[in-house]
Amino acid sequence: MQLRRSDFADLTYFLEIARQRSFRRAGVELGVGASALSHSMRALEERLGVRLLNRTSRSVTLTAAGEALQAAIGEPYDAIGRAVDVLNRYRDDPMGRVRLSVPTDAAEHLVAPIIGTFLERYPDVEIEISVNNRLIDVVESGFDAGIRYGGTVPEDMIAQRLSADIRWVVVAAPAYLERCGTPVTPHDLARHACVRIRIGDDRIYRWEFERGDERIEVDAPGALLIDNGVIGLAAARQGAGLIYVAEPMVRADLASGALITVLDDWSSTSPGYQIYYSSRRQVPNALRLFIDLVRELRPLGL
Repeated sequence: MQLRRSDFADLTYFLEIARQRSFRRAGVELGVGASALSHSMRALEERLGVRLLNRTSRSVTLTAAGEALQAAIGEPYDAIGRAVDVLNRYRDDPMGRVRLSVPTDAAEHLVAPIIGTFLERYPDVEIEISVNNRLIDVVESGFDAGIRYGGTVPEDMIAQRLSADIRWVVVAAPAYLERCGTPVTPHDLARHACVRIRIGDDRIYRWEFERGDERIEVDAPGALLIDNGVIGLAAARQGAGLIYVAEPMVRADLASGALITVLDDWSSTSPGYQIYYSSRRQVPNALRLFIDLVRELRPLGL
């Protein structure tokens, strides 16, 4: 069949709906009302003579025909987008859009310190930041890139370092240490209250320690289980117990005396933050600008 001009717009809508699995979320991304998208999809299906979407009150899924269409046209449409993005290299004022998935600590200590400069330097670039500690498939979820600690980036992704290596420390409020004593070895944690941590893959994190050639993992006990460092640190400052954190996240607390490190000779070091993106896609210009600025300003060293 011969495609009409309106078909190209409707196919763009279809690809976004297929990615979002929601008319509402697709509408937000496209700046089009959900009801208008639904009308466009019904008209497209009528013209093509095949159902592309299964709709219920709670979900949108692809039919077999819809999956085949998405697979066939997804890459060509992405290629068009990449071709248009190349034009940014010839603009005095870059344009574009970048969507990032960022964990809480990185959002506060890596992204927040540079975001004002980014918006001032590139006023025509749109940036969307989703703060979430869950491990998600950034490509499937429609993000241009994600940020994680080094060593946890999926193997099929390209990664670039954004920070120096991270030192991990155990800290507590002075009041807690006065009340409960100071652990001398990691094994002493069994007699302490610890703020336990649920990490992005739903596992409860075992605290990792090293001293010379010794390596110890401890299943820290405690009544508080968190998946957000902000809450955990607030509890630690109030004397609720010990918490295991990245040292840059508590520098201000350590300087003010609100928190004190313990087990310093057992502190471990791990690779710092990395930004990662699909190896199968050309890096959008807006993402390049973001990476370059973080590496220029180095809020967590490099």
